[in-house]
Amino acid sequence: MPKMTDLFKRVLVGRALRSGQLHEQLLPKRIALPVFASDALSSVAYAPQEILVILSIAGVSFYHYSPWIACAVVLVMLTVVASYRQNVHAYPSGGGDYEVATVNLGKNAGLTVASALMVDYVLTVAVSVANGVDYVGATIPFVAQHKPAVAIAIVVLLTVVNLRGIRESGVAFAVPTYAFMISVLGLVAWGGLRLVMGDDLVAPTADLDIVPEQSNLTSFAAAFLILRAFSSGCAALTGVEAISNGVPAFKKPKSKNAATTLLMMGLVAVTMFGGIIALGLVSGVKVAEPEHVAEGLLRNGVPVGDAYYQQPIISQVADAVFGNGSLPFIWISAVTALILFLAANTAFNGFPVLGSILAQDRYLPRQLHTRGDRLAFSNGIIILAAGACLLLWGFQADVSRLLNLYIVGVFVSFTLSQTGMVIHWTRHLKTETDPKVRFQMMRSRVINFFGGVMTAVVLVVVLLTKFMVGAWIVCIAMPILFLMMKGIRKHYDNVAAELEVTEELDETMLPARNHAIVLVSKIHKPTLRALAYARATRPSTLEAITVGVEGEEAQKLQEEWERRGIPVPLKMLDSPYREITQPILDYVKNLRKRSPRDVVTVFIPEYVVGHWWEHLLHNQSALRLKARLLFKPGVMVTSVPWQLHSSDRLKGRREPFAPGSVRRPTGDA
Repeated sequence: MPKMTDLFKRVLVGRALRSGQLHEQLLPKRIALPVFASDALSSVAYAPQEILVILSIAGVSFYHYSPWIACAVVLVMLTVVASYRQNVHAYPSGGGDYEVATVNLGKNAGLTVASALMVDYVLTVAVSVANGVDYVGATIPFVAQHKPAVAIAIVVLLTVVNLRGIRESGVAFAVPTYAFMISVLGLVAWGGLRLVMGDDLVAPTADLDIVPEQSNLTSFAAAFLILRAFSSGCAALTGVEAISNGVPAFKKPKSKNAATTLLMMGLVAVTMFGGIIALGLVSGVKVAEPEHVAEGLLRNGVPVGDAYYQQPIISQVADAVFGNGSLPFIWISAVTALILFLAANTAFNGFPVLGSILAQDRYLPRQLHTRGDRLAFSNGIIILAAGACLLLWGFQADVSRLLNLYIVGVFVSFTLSQTGMVIHWTRHLKTETDPKVRFQMMRSRVINFFGGVMTAVVLVVVLLTKFMVGAWIVCIAMPILFLMMKGIRKHYDNVAAELEVTEELDETMLPARNHAIVLVSKIHKPTLRALAYARATRPSTLEAITVGVEGEEAQKLQEEWERRGIPVPLKMLDSPYREITQPILDYVKNLRKRSPRDVVTVFIPEYVVGHWWEHLLHNQSALRLKARLLFKPGVMVTSVPWQLHSSDRLKGRREPFAPGSVRRPTGDA
């Protein structure tokens, strides 16, 4: 009968898939779009609002800069999308920015990109889920009162869904993502149609005034504030790189399908982003920083107070277009909250793949390169979820605090990736002679060069405007990850060098003799089996040893040994301090010292038990002794099992793979 934990796992994750079924997990474009683009598409729920929130620091008069800021964000987004379309054709293996930077800029640049992306993926999950919890908390007080716990529960739910496999999670997330896309595009279209027909759109905050936190700004301060609003709006670009990292998950032709999906995502995201901010400005949306809402927003000259809840920009636009409480308004509010949760799915697909590639390159533990029961990189999924939960708990699921850490990593990877692509095209142009191909390469190089310049400028702006308010944490986390990965690679390289077989084997590596020792505590069936097995190995010498803790018991053991006529000499080790392990270690050490070329094999009888609590009652001395003997050079430790009756319950049961257990990845030789 299967264990209850196995049954629970099958219910949550599903039945295990064979490696040959990997092709069944590949995604068509219609499923790949919601799987990889949910993060970028969901950013329209908060990126336009972040622009207005930052500008509100100087008062509503600064709102007239928002169209220009939005145009700048759209220009950067289109540039990045065009640049990454070149990436997916040039590097379709799924390494994405990491592979581009490593091949063209060197290993250190590649690790910088990897550390940046890993931090950004964790933040994507934390920010998306925290945003969704905020949205739901506006209508459900219980959620607002327990934000960290609810957010962590949502992450756990997303983790379980993703552990079921990329295709199954994609199908589960496709319907809500498409519902959000259609709803927002419908909102923009209907709002635009009403404006064309001459209707007035009035947001619920159109009659409010904003008290500036900073007034009479100098030219430098005003420019800094505008740049800060621009950097906050660039949150709309997060998730663009996910498709380039997920090319192997597409159906063939992989590169073409990935590039088409990337273009579709870019056009839809730009349309929704521009439409929401345009309708927000036309309808008179007013928003302020969360801590400034109560005193900073005025209605008829009076502060709105602590009881006022600031609606998100999409809710306000839906109110203006469809009317408060209408069915379309409720629908858009519901699907927006849902897409914010599902936006985390982009990271759940990107982080495990990146971790697998880094593990294959020996920069992360090799367990991250193994696929789980459902052919997903389960270990990477679990690590991502754990990191996001720690952030949500540490920052109490506060979106404003988490956003200050956001997008630094993604623009580091953008910049280095585009720089690497310029070098890639330049290198290939030196050897390419076909005029048509050269023209395509030159066009791609121009696109990537422009993308590199744009993303570098944005990175500088983000660092200047967000460093002191939280981005410094990311600037510390990235080097720590970088050094950790360098250390792991150094360890693997050192071990490989130590284990490498030389061309000429030294004869001294062969042991001169094998001295076998059987450990005896009393004469019973496990001891006799260990003695029989040791004799069957035909060692050079064989002896049994026991530690004489109690003199009377040791004497009885010696007498019974002689009475039974066991054909192996028994040696009694003295232990005046009643210690068992150390006398055996000293004896083995002396054997090795007398004959350094000999190998010593220690046979240890052990019980095989069927219940977890039985491990606490048996084998404790054997475990301690094995742990010490493993560090002794020239000493081999052999466990001789004896199955107790309680272990019969486990016979015939397939042992499940534990997290981190070694399984050969699909496609490896």
